[in-house]
This record gives sequence, structure tokens and C-alpha cells, in this order.
Amino acid sequence: MGDANIDIQPYLEALKMGMELLRLPNGCAIKRVQPSRHNCLSDESSIVWNNGKITQDLILRLNNVECGEIEIMLEWHEGAGCRGITSSSKGGGSSST
Repeated sequence: MGDANIDIQPYLEALKMGMELLRLPNGCAIKRVQPSRHNCLSDESSIVWNNGKITQDLILRLNNVECGEIEIMLEWHEGAGCRGITSSSKGGGSSST
């Protein structure tokens, strides 16, 4: 089984736009993330405002395997007791899949 690294910082920045997003039409791309040597994207990934939610579809090249890709979708959900995205936290901006 392989692994892939993703940078969620652009997604978090889009979430922090808050009320500004309400003026956008459905399907509007907020940001586009390009593949680079510093991420595992195999194609451009758009962060999209759709039906009141921000989502990002990603196709990631897997590392440490002969070949392979994985498709994932990011979507933020507030949980019970969650301080929200705008509260100050010192956590990192990347995650492993």
C-alpha cells in the first residue's frame, strides 16, 4: 500500500473566507492548486463553492509503490465541541493519506 501527502492550507484559506462566499454562484472555483514537486497531485485541483459547501476533489499519485493513484474529496464538517476553522490553532497545514 502506498502513501500520499496533501497540503490542506489552500483549502483552509478558502474556508476562512466565510461570508464572502455567499455571494458566489454554485460551481464557482475559489482556488486552483497546481501539481508540483511539493505535492502528490497528478492533475490540477480546484476548491469549489457548491450548494453552500466548499469541496476539493484531488487525484493523488501514490508514493512507495510501483504505481497507483487515489481520488479523494475534502469537505469540512463542524463537529460537536469543534472550535471552528477561525479559532487560533498551532496545528500543521498538511495531512497524510
